[in-house]
Amino acid sequence: MKTDSFVLRHVGPRENEAKEMIKTIGVSSVAELIDKTIPSDIRLKNNLDLPKAMSEYEYIYHIQELANKNKLFKNYIGLGYHPTIVPGVIQRNILENPGWYTAYTPYQAEIAQGRLEALLNFQTMVSELTGMELANASLLDEGTAAAEAMIMLLNNRTREQKKANAVQFFVSDEVLPQTIDVLKTRAFPLGVELIFGNHNTFQFTENVYGALVQYPAKNGQVYDYESFVEKAKTVNAKIAVAADLLSLAILTPPGEWGADVVVGTTQRFGIPMGYGGPHAAYFATKDEYKRTIPGRIIGVTVDKNGNRALRMALQTREQHIKREKATSNICTAQVLLAVMAGMYGVYHGPNGLKYIANKIQNLTATLNTGLQQLGLKQLNCVYFDTLSVEVADAKKVKQVAESKGVNFYYPTNNLVNISINETSGLEDINTILEILAEAEEKKAVNFNAEVENVIPTNSKRTSTFMTNEVFENYHSETELMRYIKKLERKDLSLNHSMISLGSCTMKLNAATEMLPLSWPNWGVMHPFVPIEQAQGYQEVFKETEAALNEITGFYATSLQPNSGAQGEYAGLMVIKAFHDSQNNHHRNICLIPASAHGTNPASAVMAGMEVIVTKSTDEGNIDVDDLREKAELHKDNLAALMVTYPSTHGVFESTIKEITEIIHQRGGQVYMDGANMNAQVGLTNPATIGADVCHLNLHKTFAIPHGGGGPGVGPICVAKHLAPFLPSNPIIPTGGENAITAVSSAPWGSALVILISYGYIKMLGTNGLKQATINAILNANYIKARLEKEYKILYSGENGFAAHEMIVDFREFKAKGIEVTDVAKRLMDYGYHAPTVSFPVAGTLMIEPTESENKAELDRFCDALLSIKNEIIEMADNDTNSPLKNAPHTQEMLTSDNWDLPYSREKAAFPLPYIKENKFWPSVRRVDDAYGDRNLICSCNPIEDYMN
Repeated sequence: MKTDSFVLRHVGPRENEAKEMIKTIGVSSVAELIDKTIPSDIRLKNNLDLPKAMSEYEYIYHIQELANKNKLFKNYIGLGYHPTIVPGVIQRNILENPGWYTAYTPYQAEIAQGRLEALLNFQTMVSELTGMELANASLLDEGTAAAEAMIMLLNNRTREQKKANAVQFFVSDEVLPQTIDVLKTRAFPLGVELIFGNHNTFQFTENVYGALVQYPAKNGQVYDYESFVEKAKTVNAKIAVAADLLSLAILTPPGEWGADVVVGTTQRFGIPMGYGGPHAAYFATKDEYKRTIPGRIIGVTVDKNGNRALRMALQTREQHIKREKATSNICTAQVLLAVMAGMYGVYHGPNGLKYIANKIQNLTATLNTGLQQLGLKQLNCVYFDTLSVEVADAKKVKQVAESKGVNFYYPTNNLVNISINETSGLEDINTILEILAEAEEKKAVNFNAEVENVIPTNSKRTSTFMTNEVFENYHSETELMRYIKKLERKDLSLNHSMISLGSCTMKLNAATEMLPLSWPNWGVMHPFVPIEQAQGYQEVFKETEAALNEITGFYATSLQPNSGAQGEYAGLMVIKAFHDSQNNHHRNICLIPASAHGTNPASAVMAGMEVIVTKSTDEGNIDVDDLREKAELHKDNLAALMVTYPSTHGVFESTIKEITEIIHQRGGQVYMDGANMNAQVGLTNPATIGADVCHLNLHKTFAIPHGGGGPGVGPICVAKHLAPFLPSNPIIPTGGENAITAVSSAPWGSALVILISYGYIKMLGTNGLKQATINAILNANYIKARLEKEYKILYSGENGFAAHEMIVDFREFKAKGIEVTDVAKRLMDYGYHAPTVSFPVAGTLMIEPTESENKAELDRFCDALLSIKNEIIEMADNDTNSPLKNAPHTQEMLTSDNWDLPYSREKAAFPLPYIKENKFWPSVRRVDDAYGDRNLICSCNPIEDYMN
């Protein structure tokens, strides 16, 4: 056994297990299985050309060498990113804990109560700091959150505004440059007309439906926006505010001066900068928008016993369910980062946040006093953490600052912006003053004590916030550690059992891939430092892009999109830019098969395209005749086809090259959704099937953990003719020579977690990546072979085999009164998270085991489903008191003095012997979804409620 081989540790089945599995499947070898699963005309002729695989030890040494190439300067750049202190208790117990980072999106509420509570804390913290009525459970970053606000307000225009076609949206010049760039990208295809200008002089007209301002502003000034808001209200224009959340601990919250939406980032709440992400954005608004707010809301409901329980509320707002009727393509969040940020609020409490904010303000005031003593003009009269200083020569300041290991932001040749942060101290203020004195050839000044800042009355917060007891009870490390553990125990994660979600690829997130995320040389990098200070990151990007190009067969890659849905959107916008460059501005039709991922039509709508759905055959494949007919009908305006391969039904369709050729012959481009890339790597690729662009879910195929519903990264890979249009960034240019504007705030998106995929590729190498794919297909077909004697498997390839996932049909049991949801809940009693429920076909489970699970775990899972089949057979028709209808069974039920159910306690909780060794207890009984939607509560109760 090669103990230094990473593939041995990543792939589940041992050699002897694989032989047994092949026998069960009914083929002579793994090679035969692959030959009968993947069409021969799309198989790769050669192996991937990638560097030799590293051992885990070699990789750790290698990544440390790269980390040392990143220069750790003191960063006062600001612009929405700040050095922060990650409390050790949160870093160790959440960020570095697989109990938190390997969990899935909390669709199965009964086994996600811990995450749901942590997210409810986050929502409460955000809504109370902003002074708004409700907040969602996070978005991707500040720029895209601002774009979502712009779109939500567009969709919520008054009847008169819609009738008058009011499509103008004012954006203050003081909004962060990267946010403005993202707004430009998102506004254009939706027909929104952006107006940029000075908020003090802007005159609202009936054509303006909304506006966005920054608080504090880009250069640091804290403006009083009350009169601006009053002017907006005269024409019914709504106000969105991008606000620094930490500043709201001491500044008047936007909700108190008339904001309709408040967005921003929670990066300052104990999240590493990570060269741009991932960070949890926030989105807070008024109650009247609760049914159109993008993203997810965690709500309070009750379980079957009437006890308090939590769930994802208003789930029909999940945009991919709406498909082409979507008003957003957001289908994810940044759960892991939101949990950390919320826990930062729990740990510090309102008084702790005020202390940190006041400390930052006082240090900024001390710097301001020093600037006055130096005779330098500082432009901000009211400020929080950022000063804008007039200098003789900003280049000279930059030269002196960098020689002393310091970065500022230089908006013009004679301006320097300096942002103070949580890690700053008095020594840092004196160093900054020394730099400016040297650059300006003045005598340095020095401070021995902080200067207290006085905020003007109209800008100072007087209202209370975060009054719930959760923000008062856990200020010692002992108490917070136990609180985090209490929540963790309520959640089922990969460290307990397989999570076999079809289309979501919950594979091993190897510890060695994860370790560098905690290292300072990666975590404390500001995304806008000069490129030469981030050479370690740049090497990672360069090699990751080259590897992804090789894996997909494409020419170039952009790492900027920070979710799969963002990748879809970016790919379509690149296609749109290509057509525009050919003077084909009219091409706006996007063909999408009925079997496609729901985000596909949502992304196409966001890209300004008209969606035409093509049919599926009875076998679940794309109806080629229908596709050809519609492509021909729309050939003059055809922009693209979006196709998932292998299909969402878990099949490698043999007609795929014919399908892509049909589109190309009619002037369209082919977008391949890379959600199922785990079945392709090393065996086939998007370029071979004839695609022009694809996105890759790095949180699926390339091992970034799901983190309970985020982070996700969705880079796009493109053919040579599309490379010039890859997205850029207004501060650090990226992308092609004819780049589209930004799709995310940071130049390389969620850069920190790209390290995980880099490590995954480096340690698996050519053979390991191929082996992972082969085993993903092996494991899926083993489960299929074991289940198909008792259950109907909906679709399979022409030779009867599945790709890496399959759909199991439970609709035949409806006659007995059993819904697929009952099976999902009963699986919890067996220690398993349900596979994907009712997608892409209602009444089914879509199962994807991944390559990381061994035969023993696959057998336990199959045994559980086969046991459930026996339970269905045993029960009487429409028996509402069976184990399936009562599932899940809680510990409280099992230990109660009363047991009046017609089956035994053992049958309820321990239906198979293996469960006794490793029992997972759901913490609540089945939740009442309808009650939660009728009585929407999405924040913690204030402390007064508990006192009453």
